[in-house]
Amino acid sequence: MLNMDVEPSSNLCLSINPVESSHLDQILDIEQEAFSAPWTRVMFEAELVGNPFSRLYVATPIDDQGQPEDIAGYLCYWIVFEELRILNLAVCQPWRRQGIARRFVQFALYDAQTQGVERALLEVRASNTAAQSLYDGFGFREYGSRAAYYTDPAEDAILMRLEPIEFDDPF
Repeated sequence: MLNMDVEPSSNLCLSINPVESSHLDQILDIEQEAFSAPWTRVMFEAELVGNPFSRLYVATPIDDQGQPEDIAGYLCYWIVFEELRILNLAVCQPWRRQGIARRFVQFALYDAQTQGVERALLEVRASNTAAQSLYDGFGFREYGSRAAYYTDPAEDAILMRLEPIEFDDPF
């Protein structure tokens, strides 16, 4: 598993580390805030301990004194053979638009590339143009859709793919 301290261009010092069970309460709070049909504790626990393909990470900003703050976001993805599947990425409201989601995607792509992964796939709500723009900036392209994939409210999913994964300098 990767652990990484990254300093994005916004001068925000950020630590990305594997999720521990003690993080789940904060992750669930972020999940409730970010999604209309949030994952449950059981779903996160299954990713954490029951799925050998799953990678689950948290981003923790580091203050000026070098001390970690509360969790700002989390990322769940799978690496299954030659494929990266980004499943869930959320950043809590006060930390949005500061480059954390971008760092998460870089982190996942870097992890995947170091393991010989050839392509990355994800689904995103049709109305989530900010996420689509983020992924587009990495070279993901739309390759299809799933009608009424999301609930609460019902909405199509846009399917996006990046192939091949070519990443020179992630951080």
